[in-house]
Parts: sequence; structure tokens; C-alpha cells
Amino acid sequence: MEANGGGLEDMNEPALGECLSGYVDQGSVESHRYYRSRRTVMEMLKDRGYSVPTSDLNLTLNDFRAIHGLSPDPERLRFSVTHLKNPSKRILVIFCGPGAVKVNTVRSIAAQIVNRDTLKGLILIIQNPITSQAQKALDSLPFKVEIFQITDLLVNITKHVLKPSYKFLTNQEKQRLLKKYSIEEKQLPRMLKEDAIAGYYGLQKGQVVKISYSGGISDSYVTYRCVW
Repeated sequence: MEANGGGLEDMNEPALGECLSGYVDQGSVESHRYYRSRRTVMEMLKDRGYSVPTSDLNLTLNDFRAIHGLSPDPERLRFSVTHLKNPSKRILVIFCGPGAVKVNTVRSIAAQIVNRDTLKGLILIIQNPITSQAQKALDSLPFKVEIFQITDLLVNITKHVLKPSYKFLTNQEKQRLLKKYSIEEKQLPRMLKEDAIAGYYGLQKGQVVKISYSGGISDSYVTYRCVW
């Protein structure tokens, strides 16, 4: 083996310089995924008007790992928050493990929920497909259930530099809009409930969103979408 040039690099030499090595994540991919998805859910609920502690929003990856380790227990990641304007409105977030979500999983989750009367919504973060029987069990629960794949929460889609601004019309504002343009609800451009933005804000069918675009390569303009 040559000592200089042409041979294998010296195994004692660092692969990266000091500046670059500072950006290398020495922890587990698993803990990183849980950290990023949990933070995105907290940001999402804050944007929906829920009371999310600033300390949780500002938690660093290293702090998260100090609390939960490199192989976090999904059971310990669950949390619940209440709405700022309506404290009786509570939503619970539960992280499911890496296995498939089956009906027994749903039954176990339902059995663990306390103060069910005050719970208005449940968010499930899953990593694998959910069975049809499990979906039926979720549909039978007395509160709204939202399901997100963990991979869809690794990045907060609303923080993109080119994102437009969104305003959600009240029913009165919606009726004024329809009257102003002499149209019916079905004539408005549509946004599917499966749309990422609709899912992020928890929008319901029939809600109207005012979308304002500005800057970029096009002129500023406003459009409306009705959730279907």
C-alpha cells in the first residue's frame, strides 16, 4: 500500500473536516424521525389554535434524545393539548410502533384513553398500513380520528419559502362570497380532503379557503377553494 497518493487513504485521517463533521448526525435515524414528526405535529396543532408549550416547540434533537434515547418508545411520545379559545376542546396525539395497525391495536388504544368525554379528536401517527378492520374500529369511535404517515410529517409543508397564505372563511364569510359572485358552493374550485394542506389544518368538507399568492415569478392574486 502506498503511503502517499494513489493508495487507500490513511485510516487515521478523519473522513470530513471539522466544519462538515459538525453537521453529521451521530444518532439513530429512528430517533430523528420521531423527533421531526413530533415537532411537526406540535407546530400543526399550534397553527390550529391549540395551546402547545413553547418549551416543546423549541426542544432540540439532542434534548429529545436525552429524554427518549436513540430508540424512543412510541408510548412515551403521546401527548394531548387543549384549544386556546375553548379549553374543553382537547385533542390527543398517539404514535404507533413500526408494525401494521390492526384492530387489536385500535382496541388497545381506545381502552387506554381517559376522560373520553372531553376528547374532541385523536391523531394517529402510523408507520405502516392500517387494516380495513382497524379502520372500521376507528370510524366507530365517538370523536374525530385523523391518520398521518410518519414520513409525511418529517417536513412541515407550510414552512416552504414559496407557500401562499391561507385564510379559512367562517360560514358567514362563505355565504357573502357566494352571494357576491352569484354562485353555488359546488361551482367553487375544489380542494380535496386528502390534500396535504387540508390535512394539516384539519379542514372539513364544505369549508372554504382563501389562498393568497404573492411574489415569485407571477403577480399577486387570490383564489378560493372549497374542501370536498
